[in-house]
Amino acid sequence: MDAALRLDDVNKRYGAFHAVKDLSFAAERGRICGFLGPNGAGKTSTLRMILGLQPVTSGRIEILGAEDGRKVRDRIGFLPEERGLYKKMTPVDAIAFFASLKGVPAGEGRKRAREMLEAQGLGAARNKKMKELSKGMAQKVQLIAAVAHRPDFVILDEPFSGLDPMNQQGLEEMIRGLADRGATVLFSTHVMQHAERLCDKVVLLARGRKAFEGTVAEAKATTRQFLELEGDIAAGAVTALPGVSHVETIHVHGPVKVLRATLAAGAQGQETLRAAFVQGLDVRRFELKAPTLHDAFIHLTGDDPDAGAPRQEASA
Repeated sequence: MDAALRLDDVNKRYGAFHAVKDLSFAAERGRICGFLGPNGAGKTSTLRMILGLQPVTSGRIEILGAEDGRKVRDRIGFLPEERGLYKKMTPVDAIAFFASLKGVPAGEGRKRAREMLEAQGLGAARNKKMKELSKGMAQKVQLIAAVAHRPDFVILDEPFSGLDPMNQQGLEEMIRGLADRGATVLFSTHVMQHAERLCDKVVLLARGRKAFEGTVAEAKATTRQFLELEGDIAAGAVTALPGVSHVETIHVHGPVKVLRATLAAGAQGQETLRAAFVQGLDVRRFELKAPTLHDAFIHLTGDDPDAGAPRQEASA
């Protein structure tokens, strides 16, 4: 498939610090690609190199046929992690202004702004000052401002940060809409649930290196099903059950524990449960679970993508 973005053996050093190490991956045209990893994994440095804001130390980047993102910047939309719009501007003015920087005539920019605000349920707020909007509303306006010029490639850096579930859902719909009209979307996040719902493919990054590239299903297939067991159960007794490869304690409350038993390849959870009951283990609750993308990430990288992430207050 034709790639809108391709990185080949890209490295980035800051003095002695090696931030990005031999990174290669591609993002196909018209698809949503998740660029995933914990804070400090090298995601932001990579995005800056893709945009041409920082030079590569070695390797090669090609985006929309150019080796320097600055040469095709009018075809790129970028939502940075650091948010900020002019507080005394209205949403219509702000969107039209940013569109004008990408070559959209003022009248057309205002028309697009009104249409896009209306589509996102923000029509009544179009002539309010930005400082009067909630954080969630302002974040939607900033995303609209980043894509009002109808870019071919869109880069979103932690776009869901601080949003409540309702606004997160609206933002997901906007991102799907961008891909539906043919844009390529690369979004960076440490929140696996969004990537699991949205992405055609994912690139997992850990400590500056690529740990995985492929579909969400392929990522989840690298790890295994697990049983969650609750009761007055010794971890050692669960480890001895047939089909169990690993056991970890999730929660302890007095004698009652919640244990997570990872099943070996090809093992059947029903057989493991049957053996638990035959042996008389005090199992009060059990649940057979398929692995999530979060589970796959920990399995593939040894990192927890939520580790060290700042606590965000949800905003309406």
